[in-house]
Amino acid sequence: MKYLETRKYIIQGIFLVVGIVFATRLFYIQVVDSSYKQAAETNAIKPIIQYPFRGLIYDRNGKLLVQNTPVYDLMVVPKDVKDLDTLRLAELVKLPLEDVRERLKKARSFSYVQPSPFYQKLSTQEFAYIQNNLIDFPGFYINARTARGYPHQSLGHALGYIAEISPRQLEDSAYSGYRPGDYIGKAGIELEYEKYLMGQRGVKYKMVNVRGVEKGSFREGAFDTLAVAGENLVSTIDLDLQAYGEHLMNGAKGSIVAIEPATGEILAYVSAPFYDPNLFTGKDYGKNYMELLQDSNKTMFNRPIMADQNPPGSIFKLTQALIALEEGVITPNTTFACNRSLVNCHNHPSPLNLYGAVQHSCNPWFYLAYKALINQGKSKNTFTDTAIGLKEWREQVLSFGFGKQLGIDIPGEKKGIIASTDLYDRVYGKNRWKYSTIYSLSIGQGELGVTPLQMANFMAVVANRGYYITPHIIRSVGDEGKPLKEYQEKHHSSVSPQHFEPIIAGMAEVVRAGTGRRANLAKVGIEVCGKTGTAQNPQGADHAVFVAFAPKDDPKIAIAVYVEHGKWGGQSAAPIAGLMIEQYLTDTVTMKAQEKWVLSREYLNIRSK
Repeated sequence: MKYLETRKYIIQGIFLVVGIVFATRLFYIQVVDSSYKQAAETNAIKPIIQYPFRGLIYDRNGKLLVQNTPVYDLMVVPKDVKDLDTLRLAELVKLPLEDVRERLKKARSFSYVQPSPFYQKLSTQEFAYIQNNLIDFPGFYINARTARGYPHQSLGHALGYIAEISPRQLEDSAYSGYRPGDYIGKAGIELEYEKYLMGQRGVKYKMVNVRGVEKGSFREGAFDTLAVAGENLVSTIDLDLQAYGEHLMNGAKGSIVAIEPATGEILAYVSAPFYDPNLFTGKDYGKNYMELLQDSNKTMFNRPIMADQNPPGSIFKLTQALIALEEGVITPNTTFACNRSLVNCHNHPSPLNLYGAVQHSCNPWFYLAYKALINQGKSKNTFTDTAIGLKEWREQVLSFGFGKQLGIDIPGEKKGIIASTDLYDRVYGKNRWKYSTIYSLSIGQGELGVTPLQMANFMAVVANRGYYITPHIIRSVGDEGKPLKEYQEKHHSSVSPQHFEPIIAGMAEVVRAGTGRRANLAKVGIEVCGKTGTAQNPQGADHAVFVAFAPKDDPKIAIAVYVEHGKWGGQSAAPIAGLMIEQYLTDTVTMKAQEKWVLSREYLNIRSK
């Protein structure tokens, strides 16, 4: 027992000695020897974010649409800020004192130890001036990155823009890889293809002293990671055609959409009024954005995919005729007189077969053809028969891409409006409406609304004799990329290929000797097939529409031109389409008189009939 008692004291003594040694050493380090304190104060590890190069965007011919330009961000690490003279800092960055205090407060609320942006998008001159004075502001440093730049002034609505990620997005788990101050696609291609364009952030660790002077890499860069650049995109856009379309629409309102029928590739995408995408770069981004957003001309409104409330007008007669041919209720030789007691019309020869009806856009002819389509006698009750006919008609209309989102790779697409039995049942009551209630659909009026994109896609269907490929604006992703799978599938309409030929023949006559003569390119050896239209507008002058494709037997381009308040498609929209087709197919314009007419905007001053 005495032995055990002695061993207990020995063990306690050992622990006591060890404790005294550690306490003595700790006292020496913290109080007597200041070398560790000096090392901690004079050296720190500073992580420097390496922002990746965002992927570039090219047109179909390799011309650069979107590039990267160098900008500089002033960053701050709140825990490293010491003895800050906020007034002097405000003078250095040329910001109001209250703004400086608010920015510091925001940085602290994000993280006391992590860097965050204090002042972004410094120019090269601002960077040089501030950098020379940063030695007096510990906790602040400059971080270089790139911002978007545009070597042209076109395609703003399609390209979209990037902006700083919002606090709400940062709270969303879908954006878990982003940090405050990061930039992200906010609209258009930049948003739709964000996951490809963004790249992967890297980081470098630097040793710095208390005055912010770099002392070299931490452990020779062993923990550094390289930034990975985003993938480049090749678009389907022809930049020269795009710029020419914007030139033709400058001063007007409306849109132009041109598609390559065989591939669904969008050649031109014009929304007028348009804006210079460079307005969304630099520190004035917020100011420019609000000015455009509040513009009475609705400049930010993406008309090709969002303007779905206006009826298509007479171009929709082609759809009616195609479905009627498929249903067998008419033939190309079906003849009707121009009976104006049914619906008003303009002067033209009468009676007409299908070819003449398309050429002269005879309203009574399509009234009677549509009636034969809707009322096929599938029920003895005229109300029920009309409902049956409308339901079957609607299903076929949808097969052309109307009444639904086509799936273009630009966010915000509207689906349009195609009349339905449910709509009329809600308005009039079930079995309380018949053909006389809905006859305006026969001429493209009434409860119809289509987007300009859907109009152009419809022309692709006709040019292809019955099918379309989803319109898209990006041809490939990455330097070795191929078209995405969803933009290679054919979507067939309900109408058989042979029924398109008489419609196409009539469309050729529209341009040769009808209302679409201003789009005639016979002098340069191009046969254009088209159809004019006028969309009624209760708020003012009617809107003008023209759809076309060319050449007739080997289509390379399908186009839809929509001019708000343009009155008649043949006067305003047709010459624009003709000029665009000639520019694309021949790389030149010979119709100088038509070009002068379009740019004069004289058609806007023509008195309505």
